[in-house]
Amino acid sequence: MTTTVRKPLRTVAGTAATTTTTTATTTTAAATTTRRTRSTTAAVQLQQPHPPPQPEPEPSRTQRHRRLEAVKEEPAPDNLMSVDPHPPVASVPSPRRFVAAREAAASRHSTDHPRIPRRAHTRNVARYEEVDAEAERAFKKRRTSSDAPDVEALHEAEVEHAVIPSEEIEADPNGDEWDDLDADDADDPLMVSEYVTDIFEYLKEVEQTTMPNPNYMDNQKDLTWKMRGILNDWLIQVHSRFRLLPETLFLCINLVDRFLSARVVSLVKLQLVGITCLFIAAKVEEIVAPSASNFIYCAEASYDENDILQAERYVLKTIGWNVNYPNPMHFLRRISKADDYNVQVRTVAKFLLELQCVEWRLVAAPPSLLAAAAVWLARIILGFPDWTPNLAHYSSYPESALVPTANLMLNYLLKPASVFVREWAVEHWGNVRHVSLPDELPALKALIREALAREEALAQQDLADVGEYFEQ
Repeated sequence: MTTTVRKPLRTVAGTAATTTTTTATTTTAAATTTRRTRSTTAAVQLQQPHPPPQPEPEPSRTQRHRRLEAVKEEPAPDNLMSVDPHPPVASVPSPRRFVAAREAAASRHSTDHPRIPRRAHTRNVARYEEVDAEAERAFKKRRTSSDAPDVEALHEAEVEHAVIPSEEIEADPNGDEWDDLDADDADDPLMVSEYVTDIFEYLKEVEQTTMPNPNYMDNQKDLTWKMRGILNDWLIQVHSRFRLLPETLFLCINLVDRFLSARVVSLVKLQLVGITCLFIAAKVEEIVAPSASNFIYCAEASYDENDILQAERYVLKTIGWNVNYPNPMHFLRRISKADDYNVQVRTVAKFLLELQCVEWRLVAAPPSLLAAAAVWLARIILGFPDWTPNLAHYSSYPESALVPTANLMLNYLLKPASVFVREWAVEHWGNVRHVSLPDELPALKALIREALAREEALAQQDLADVGEYFEQ
């Protein structure tokens, strides 16, 4: 038996040494006794023979059941195969600043996605590949721009069969009923009336060579059409801050779409692509273009000047150094000449023309068609229902060819947009999200003609009243 003496809180001189010596002696003796006892016991066990093993009695049914219950496996947790314990990455934040989307993408790329381990069985390889493909698709968002896919397919089927009612004869662009408006500009060398027809015919040929792939987003892994709208929204703000020309904005959007049609871009580099394309477009269209440092300031110093200059060379090399984009503003000015330069129609048409920057379904429309459809819909909004032979000739499009593109613009306008155009759309169709313009066009034109007839009758009545007043 070992006796342990606790050390007092306060020790008196001479007592601590005696206590320590006594404790150490007692412990040493106990340890020696224990070692001797173990050694003796082990020797006795080695000398005695081992008895033969006795067979264990067979367990009863109740005992077997209890053993099975004791060794029963616990259910595996759901995250047993999970490699990454972190929660899933959040979606893109508010679209006010594209830098928020870039930060979300950076956090997403820094996290490793869980993968399913492959096994040696060949019959399960196809199943795992299908699971991996499904996991990859989970990180790509569904396209969200204007309509759901089923509504969009229905809408495309409607606009493909869009026709003008047979009782209304539409103007032929190649007919003989148009007037030669360029003859009045023969004395103005700046209008180049002798070559203007050949120039616009050449532009219509060139515009087919600068068209982006309307389905390029199918090849992008990290991008969606909504992210394109976020980028273009931010580019419009930068364009407005520098007070650049409209041609600069349209060329910038065309360069972005053409580059994304040829290269796969990550979300982190998307803003760099946008600001670089605006930098290139400003060099082409502007007399005094902003410097690279100005664009860096607008990008909140996310990149340096070397990044923009390297991206500029890469973008130009990708598009083949071809910046000869037939701008839709050129076609809009040409059509406005046939409209007697109506300022209101031209202003509304400019607004409708800018819808291509944020509406992905208008990517497939060439610039000449966009300009003609914008003028046609602007005239309908302002109460001019007729597409005259002059307008058909100088736009090179009949009215039936403009209805599908104008229908896309109208359905986008049914969402919150310009106050003036929004009020006009709500006045005719209320708070709906989709309108079939070919079905509504005859009744819409009838209402416009009735309103014009009432205004003309009131004007004649006013003239008659003024005449009677002076006769008296």
